[in-house]
Parts: sequence; structure tokens; C-alpha cells
Amino acid sequence: MVRPTLSTTTSAPDTVTADVLVVGVRPGTDGGPASLAPSAAGAVDALADLDLAAIGVTGAKDQLVRLPGTGVAATGIALVGLGSATGAAAIRSAAGSAVRQLPTVSSIALALPTDSAELVEAALEGAALGAYSFTRHKGTGTTGPTRGDQAVSVVAPASVADDATVRPAIVADAATLVRDLVNTAAGDLGPSDVADVASSFTDDLPLTVEVLDETALEEQGFGGIAGVGRGSVRPPRLVVVRYAPEGAEKHLALVGKGITFDSGGLSLKPAGSMLGMKTDMTGAATVLAATVAAARLGLDVRVTAWLCLAENMPSGSATRPGDVLTLKNGKTVEVTNTDAEGRLVLGDGMAAASLEEPDAIVDVATLTGAQVVALGDRTTGLMGSDDLVARVRAVAEAQAEPIWPMPLPEELDARLTSEVADMVNATVGNPAGGMLLAGKFLERFVGEGIPWAHLDIAGPSENKGGGYGWLGKGATGVMVRTLIALAEELQAK
Repeated sequence: MVRPTLSTTTSAPDTVTADVLVVGVRPGTDGGPASLAPSAAGAVDALADLDLAAIGVTGAKDQLVRLPGTGVAATGIALVGLGSATGAAAIRSAAGSAVRQLPTVSSIALALPTDSAELVEAALEGAALGAYSFTRHKGTGTTGPTRGDQAVSVVAPASVADDATVRPAIVADAATLVRDLVNTAAGDLGPSDVADVASSFTDDLPLTVEVLDETALEEQGFGGIAGVGRGSVRPPRLVVVRYAPEGAEKHLALVGKGITFDSGGLSLKPAGSMLGMKTDMTGAATVLAATVAAARLGLDVRVTAWLCLAENMPSGSATRPGDVLTLKNGKTVEVTNTDAEGRLVLGDGMAAASLEEPDAIVDVATLTGAQVVALGDRTTGLMGSDDLVARVRAVAEAQAEPIWPMPLPEELDARLTSEVADMVNATVGNPAGGMLLAGKFLERFVGEGIPWAHLDIAGPSENKGGGYGWLGKGATGVMVRTLIALAEELQAK
């Protein structure tokens, strides 16, 4: 994981030495001209007489205009639009946008309106997130960003603590872990490879990792994970990552869908739909990263991540439509569609997590195309227990991660009826309410009385368009910041 070196400075922006000094610009109100936003250490005197309109600067989000560093210690100046919004989300977005658009600049100083500890942290976090680049699969001789050599400093008030960079760095590293795993080609990242990545964190952190192979999965009743992974030459795994600080009174269980490649199984996807299915393990990557972050932050809350890992492939040994699988809680499922496999592996993980009676279970999954149809590419679908849904929604909104609660209608239970088993995994030929139906299926694997929230991130897990804010194209790391914040809130309560 590579990110810039982060720091803060209380120096006046004119005197900060850097390759580029980034200054924020606010759009005008009621048709008026844009204006420079003073930093925490004051305005940039050298820009006082600059005619923003004459050089096309509007202050719109993601607009970046480069200028020579006349009158300042920095070599150059960049004006970045703050947009009309204020607060931490706007600062995080502007800082990330600036750094994202300056990939080859060695040192950047952010002179934004960061006049509080919260805003300084937002700028640092945005900068670290915006610096992300993925180069693992680039060929020999390819030149690209050298983010590990980059340094980013945020102009901050003197009251900001010396350790202000710690949490932003840890959060950004968590998002980077997700993005690196999800962007990696499926041929280089099977279930056992993800297990190896998880195990590597036990060397330096107070984490324990348990890995169940295909034999253990069959013996211990994990019929969903075993059944989905049966068709691949790369066998399935269940990886349990535990962070259990002594004396912690609360326990958060995180369950992640980890389909390292989803061909659809014998219910084979069309070729176009199969492209990009390396991202179907985003949920598992997300819960792993959140747990690692909790350990690095030293939170006083127990966090257990259940990574439900399988490769869904067609072969002579693959689960067939019509086969019946017995999941961890003893309930049987008639597989009517092998391409509705995510709920099968999650059912096992959620049932196993329930046996430990945690204070809350949150599952994360790129689960349904119906989520994208209903909520688009940026808004996560949220379902589950009313109280926990409300808490998760509030935390996600505070982190500026778009989310929307969806219902779990009782009438959908009838569509899960099977003539030969306890339930079917999908309703063939009726796509109505597909996201909700998946939620109703998962609901059956949550232990009685345990608060539960389901996050369907099928659309938001990947940015397929142009860059915006701190996000470039590719894996987004969506919801990892929300899960970290949720663990912190659970600790506080």
C-alpha cells in the first residue's frame, strides 16, 4: 500500500515551500464572481488582486487551474474548486480532487479553509485517498505516478494536535487495501490468496486469523460456501479475522461476500456481464480492511470479520440448478439460479457469526444488479433491523457515503418458497424487487434478536466513469470508512 507522507504546518501559505500550493475557491452567490477561501493561517497575499473570472475560475467542484508560483515560496499554485457545500465532506472532496489531479507532483501544500481539527483531518484523509493509484499490472517500462515519494502538507491552526495525521492515514490505508484487492485481476487473486493477505496482518497487529479450507467447510456444515466453490479448481475458503482487545464490552461482526470471480456458474452470465466480475469479492475486502483499521486504531471494541470466499465457476463438479444445499444454521436451500450465489455464502457467514451473539451484524456485498437499477452507481442500499439501519445510515451520511434505506416487505417471503427445501435462493423469471428479495433471504440467517444491517454495494463498489472528488476510475473502497466509524461509535456507546 503506497500513499503520500502526510503532515501539517502552521506557516502562512505564502511561505510554505512546496512544488504546488493548493488554494480553495468558492463559487459566487446569486451570480456573483468566485472568491478565494482563506486558509487556516490566512489568505494568500500574492493572489489578492487575481481576477478569477478572467482566467475562467468558477469555484465549481473538481475544477483545478494551475498558475505560476509568483509571490509565494511554492514553485506553482493550483486553484481548486470547493463547490457550494461546506463542512468536512466538501474539504475532503476538494483536497482529494486536487491531489488526484496532481499525480506527478512531489510535494503539495493544501491551503484550504481548514480552521478546525475536524476539517484538517478531512483534508488529510481526502489527500491520502485522492493519491491512490494501482500499478500492479502495468508492464515493464511503463511510467506512472510515484505516490510513495509524494508529500502532502495541510495548513492547520496551531491548536491541531501533533498526531492529526494518524487516523486519516489509517483510514486511507484501509480504503487502499480494498481498492488494491478489488482491482487485482481474478487470475492473481483466488480464495486462498485472499486468505494469505488476511493472515499477513497478524505479524504486526493484535489480530488472529482462522482459515477453513474446503474439507473443513464440508465437515462443519458450511454448505453455501462449499456449494458455490465446488465448480472451481481453486477451492473455497472461510477466513475469520478477529480483533479482540482485552476488556472490550461490545462486539461487531462483519460478514463479507468474497466471490473472487463470478462467471455465474452453470447459470452462466453473458460475456458482457462477466467482464469486471473480479470485483465480486469487494464485500470481503471491505470487512477485512475495516477490521485491520480497528486494530491499528486500537479501538476498545471487539470486531470479527467473516470473509466468505469462493470462485463461482462452471464445471462437471459445479452445483447444478435444482441442487439442495444445507447452510450453517441447518436451513436448506434449493438453488434455482447458481448466479445468485452471493446470498448463499453470506448465509453461511451470517449464521456462523450469529452463534457468537454479537451486538450487531453488518454484511457487505456486491449482491444484486437490482441495487444498481434502483439506486444507481453511487448510493448503497441499506436493509435490516430498524434501529441498526438508522445508526448505519447516520454514520454513513456523516462520512459522506451516499446510502438509502430500503424495505423488507413480508409479501416477498412467498417468493422464496420451495417445494423440496426450506427456501429457494432466487425467483426465476420475476426480477421485481430483486434487491429486497435478496435481503429477505439473508434475514433468515440472522440469529434471533441480533441487530443486523445489510449493505448492497453492487453499484458504488466501482467507479466506471470519470474521476470526481478523491475518486478515480476503478474500485472505490466504499463503506470501509463507514464501518470504521461505526466501530468507533459502538466503542463510544
